Amino acid sequence: MRDSDPNPDDADARSSNGVPSSGEVVPDRFSSDEVFQRIVADADHEITSGTRELFFSGLAAGFAITITFLLYASMSTGTDSRVIASLLYPLGFVYIIIGGYQLYTENTLPPVALTLERLASIPALLRHWLIVLAGNFLGGGAGAVVLAYGGVFDPATMRTATDIAEKGVVTPASALFFKAVFAGLIVAGVVWMNFAARDTISRIAIVYLAFLAIPLGNLFHVVVSFTEVVFLVLVGDLGLVSGLGGFVLPVLLGNTIGGVLLVTVVNYYQTSERRLEVDRFEHMRRLSPREWVLGNLAGRSYVPVVDTLGDIVRDPDSYRILVPIANPRTESRLVEFACKLASDREQGTVHAVHIVQTPDRITSHAQTQRIGRESERLLADLERTAEGYDVAFETSTIVSSRSFEAVFDRARRTRPDLVAMGWGEDRLWKSARAERPIDELTNRLPCDFLVIKDRGLDPSRLLLPIAAGLDSELGGEIARTLQSVADSAVELLHVVDGDDEREAGEAFLDEWAERKDLSDATRTIDTAGDVEDAIERRAADSTMLILGATERGLLSRLVTDSLHFSVSHHVEASVLLAERPSDRTLRERLFGRGSRFRSRDSE
Repeated sequence: MRDSDPNPDDADARSSNGVPSSGEVVPDRFSSDEVFQRIVADADHEITSGTRELFFSGLAAGFAITITFLLYASMSTGTDSRVIASLLYPLGFVYIIIGGYQLYTENTLPPVALTLERLASIPALLRHWLIVLAGNFLGGGAGAVVLAYGGVFDPATMRTATDIAEKGVVTPASALFFKAVFAGLIVAGVVWMNFAARDTISRIAIVYLAFLAIPLGNLFHVVVSFTEVVFLVLVGDLGLVSGLGGFVLPVLLGNTIGGVLLVTVVNYYQTSERRLEVDRFEHMRRLSPREWVLGNLAGRSYVPVVDTLGDIVRDPDSYRILVPIANPRTESRLVEFACKLASDREQGTVHAVHIVQTPDRITSHAQTQRIGRESERLLADLERTAEGYDVAFETSTIVSSRSFEAVFDRARRTRPDLVAMGWGEDRLWKSARAERPIDELTNRLPCDFLVIKDRGLDPSRLLLPIAAGLDSELGGEIARTLQSVADSAVELLHVVDGDDEREAGEAFLDEWAERKDLSDATRTIDTAGDVEDAIERRAADSTMLILGATERGLLSRLVTDSLHFSVSHHVEASVLLAERPSDRTLRERLFGRGSRFRSRDSE
C-alpha cells in the first residue's frame, strides 16, 4: 500500500498524488469521502500494474504467510493458551501490508472501489485478482514445502502444525464459509483503516490487532489455508483436490464475499455523491456499461488520467487514420504522411492522439493542467502541418501509464481504418516492451496497422516485396495510394528458388499487380532464393520499403523485441511494416501461418 506524507500545518494539503494528505475539517482525521479518494488513488495504480509486478509482489506476500503459520505452530507447541499461541500470528501480515506487497484479501476493497466507480472494468478486476491469488498460492505453497522438508520444525512442532492444518480440513464447509466471511470483513476493514491512519505506528497497531482476531476468533484466511493444505499434503495423507475443494474453496468464497460486502454495503454507500468530485478525478469519464462488463473487448478496460476525446460518432462513409504520437515535435512527418494517405479518399480523416506516459496513473490537478496545455500547444502545430491537405484533422490527448495499450483502446473507440505509428526507441513501441505482456493483444488487431521507421519518409521510389498473404495486400493498397497522391515510382519484388521457378513467379506477380491496380509498376523477379539479401540489394536505390506480416505477425514480434528482419536495419530507406487483422487459430498463433517470407534468423 502506498501512502502520502501528511502536512499537518495545512488543512487543505493534497499530496503529489492529488488526493488528501490531511482532513478538510479536522486536519488529523479524514472524512469517509477523503478515505475513499485515497483508496481509489492507490487502487488506480495497482489495477493497471504489469503482470510481472503483481505476480512477484503476490509471490512475496504468499511466502510471507509462511511466517504466520510457522510462528503460530511454534507458539502453540507446549501451551494450551490460545492467546499466547496467537501473539505472533499477525507478524506475516504486518510484513505484507506495511511492506506494500499484494495480498488477495486486501484486494477485495481498493480495486472493487475503482470498479464500482466504473473507472476500471470487471475483466480488469478479475485479471488483478487472479494474478495476485496465483502469486499468493505459489508463494504459500513454496513456504509449505520449506516447512515440510527444510527441517524448520522439530518433531513436536511438526505434530502441532499438522494438528492445526487438520482442524481446518475437518471443519464443515458451511462453517468454513461463514468464518471466512468474518475474516474477509476484518481484512477489508484493515485496508480502510490503513488509509484513514496518518502514520506507520498507527498502521502497525491496526494490522496487528485486526489479524490477532483471526486466530482468537478461530477464523480462516484463504492464503494461510492454502499453505496449510499444501503442508498437510506433503506430511500427511490429505489429497490435494479434496483439500482445495473442501477447505480452500469455501474459505476463498467467504473471504471474497466478506471483503466485497464491506465495500458495497458499508463503506461505499456511506460516502456521499461527491466522493470523487476533487481535482484528481474531475477529468475522468467513466466506462460505458458495455466497457465496464467486457473491458477491452468493448473498448477500454480502465479510464486514463486525462482523455480529451469525448464522445465520438463514427461516420461510416469516412476513411479514418489514427496517428498515435509520443512527441509532436519530432513526429510531424508521420502526421504529414498520414495526411497524404488520407487525401486519396473522399472523406479522409486524420486523428492525431498525443499519448503522454506517466510513471503511474496518479497525477495532481496542477500537473494534469500543465500537461494538457502543453499538449494542446504542440498539437496546434500539427494542425498547421495538416492544413495543406484536403483532409479533416482531429486531435486528442491521453495521459496514462499504459501508453501502448492506450493505442488499442483508442482504436477500438474511434474505429479507424488504419493506425499509422512510429517505430523506434523514442516511440511507443519502446513503452510496449515495458508494459505487461500483450502478444495476444497484438494478435487481435482492431484495424489495419502501419508501423513506420522514419528515415525521411520520401515516397518517390517505393519497393514492395510481394509474397502470398493478407499483409502483402495491405502493402499493395498503400503503394497504390502513394502512387496516386505522391507520384511514387513503385517496384514490385518477388523472390523464387532458381530459374526454373521464374515463369511461375512472373505469372504470379503479373496477376497480383493487375488485381491491385499496379500494372504500371516495375516488376522484378529474383531467382537467388534469399529474400532478405534480394530486398537489401533492390532497396539500395529506393527511398521507401514496405514489408508485410506473413508469419506470426510483425506487430507481436516487434513488441516482444523478437523481430529479426535485419533488412529493416541495413537499408537506408524508410521502412513501413504493414499488418492486417485476421482470425488466427490457436495453432496459427503458436506456430505461425507458414510462409516463404522468413528472415534468416527465423529459419
